[in-house]
Amino acid sequence: MRKHNARPQRTLRNSAEVHGVGFLTGATIQVRFLPAPPSSGVVFVRTDLAGRPRIPAHVTQVTGTARRTTLGRAPVQVTLVEHVLASLAGLRIDNCLVELNAVEPPGLDGSALGFVEALLEAGIVEQSAPRSVWSVSEPVTVRAGEATLTLHPPETDQVGLWMSYFLDYGPTAPIVRQVYTREISSSVFLREIASCRTFLLQQEAEFLRAQGLGSNTTPKDLLIFGRYGVIGNTLRFANEPARHKVLDMIGDLSLLGTDLRGHLIACRSGHPLNVELARVLHARLVTALGRAVAA
Repeated sequence: MRKHNARPQRTLRNSAEVHGVGFLTGATIQVRFLPAPPSSGVVFVRTDLAGRPRIPAHVTQVTGTARRTTLGRAPVQVTLVEHVLASLAGLRIDNCLVELNAVEPPGLDGSALGFVEALLEAGIVEQSAPRSVWSVSEPVTVRAGEATLTLHPPETDQVGLWMSYFLDYGPTAPIVRQVYTREISSSVFLREIASCRTFLLQQEAEFLRAQGLGSNTTPKDLLIFGRYGVIGNTLRFANEPARHKVLDMIGDLSLLGTDLRGHLIACRSGHPLNVELARVLHARLVTALGRAVAA
């Protein structure tokens, strides 16, 4: 991997608090976002457990990627963290304590918007330590079946990170083929991505409910696609599902703990490949840093 320039790290000016119902447990949950020191990263704190154990939001802590991203091991774990992580990463908040009194954050409306609005109200400040920006020198691809995720090196004049998502459930699926591609910045995230909601096919929602999950969740709380399209809800963007996939990528890739430069292109991928790419890049980053120290 290749190191580029750096930017100042950032944290919150004040604390922020969000309440809501958990999608999985159906419980009323509180999450608090607190300022944190430079280079401390994002750390979840389970305030409901003895000793208030901490779980760093880092790819080395990932223990599950089935339909959601899970950190830590039971009982000291947090799950469905991708929207909280995307909110912080999308606003470039690098250091933050996230206090949580349950195993999951509030589900809100299935998007990151409620978290983002609370974080913006709290304010964001720059810190003295730098946040490094890295890229790859050649394409790095992870795949599973027909799903692929590739980080391409930046073009000569490219200074940021582009993300493209190609969503394709097949010609007979209730979700039409769609794509979203954009250079990711805080303003783009706020305007075009943060409000995009979790989506499920009707049979997926019924399967989860049969497992006892989402007992207090209705079609008005997120996007459920039936045979003839969205059930009991309205799309915010024609390609809202593809945009939400980008939201998830932003959250999952933030587990790498550094900024990236280049073009990330995804096709039919989800949390497993997002985390797998973060793991591959983390291994390369450790190698690159080791070489730099040796030199």
